[in-house]
Formats: sequence, C-alpha cells, structure tokens
Amino acid sequence: MAALLTTDRLRLRGWTGDDAEAALAIYGDERVSRWLSPPMAPVRDTAQMRTVLEGWIAGHGDLTPPCGRWAVERVDDDAVVGALVLRRMPPFYEDIEIAWQLAPEHWGHGYAIEAARALARWAFGQSAHELFAVVRPANAKGIAMARRLGMEWVGETDKYYDLHLQVYRLRPTDLAG
Repeated sequence: MAALLTTDRLRLRGWTGDDAEAALAIYGDERVSRWLSPPMAPVRDTAQMRTVLEGWIAGHGDLTPPCGRWAVERVDDDAVVGALVLRRMPPFYEDIEIAWQLAPEHWGHGYAIEAARALARWAFGQSAHELFAVVRPANAKGIAMARRLGMEWVGETDKYYDLHLQVYRLRPTDLAG
C-alpha cells in the first residue's frame, strides 16, 4: 500500500488486514485503550482486531480528506508502531480531531510527535484550518504530547463523546518543529 507520508524514520499508510497483530499491540493494551475518545474497550484477540480493521478500511473511502486512519510504520523494518487518526468530532462534526496511539513498547522514541507533526502539516495543506486534541484530564502523557506538538490549551468541555475532556487546538502557525 502506498504511503500517505514519509518522515526520516516513519511511514504513514492505510491499514490492512495483515496489520491485525500489530494493531492488537496498540488497541488490545489497556494502557492505551483506557484513554481513547470515544471510549473503546481493549480488543481481545487478533480476530476481533481484524474485524475492527476491516470496518476502518471499508469506511475509509467515505471520509473526506483530510480525515482518515493511518498505521504508523517504521521505515527501517516496516514494523507498525502506532496509529494516527483525523476525524470530525460529534456533536456537529465540524471540529477535526487529531489523535495518536502507540504500542507501549514503542513509547519514548519520539514516534508520536514525528508522525503527528507530519500529519498535521499535511492536513493543513489539504483543507484544515485548525486541529483539536481532546484529552482526558488524568492523561498526563496525552497532555504532554499535545503541548510538544505546539497545541494551545483552550479549556475543558463535555461537548465531545459525552466525556469531560481537556481541549487543545493547533493552527498552522502554532505547529512546533
């Protein structure tokens, strides 16, 4: 599958059914799934993960750019280390969320910030005027990542996903790095 974006170390590409095991290392881990918005229970096994991926793949064609879901793959060994999402958030589906998830074994290598920066730049080049991250208040790693990306804290809300969330905004001029 062709890459959407490539950085020095990473490639952002669409998901395939063959990614089920690597995706399970992300979405099957409670350290990741407990922070997801909208909430998602940890995926139990590879078969369930394959079903989730098939749904994402089938729905990808219905999304208007810049929205989508991508696997984050290391260039040097093709290992899937994480995921990125751009999606319109309820209730009005106007605000675009940028979300990142990495398998815990790949935390601390700068992959999330590298991939998110590249995707944000691409999104701004498409049609996005601003991107939002919504983070649960206790998610210190998510908050730190939003700040490293150059996002500005804009407040707290219950507007999205029926959750109490911290909201961070990124505009093209705010993009760090």
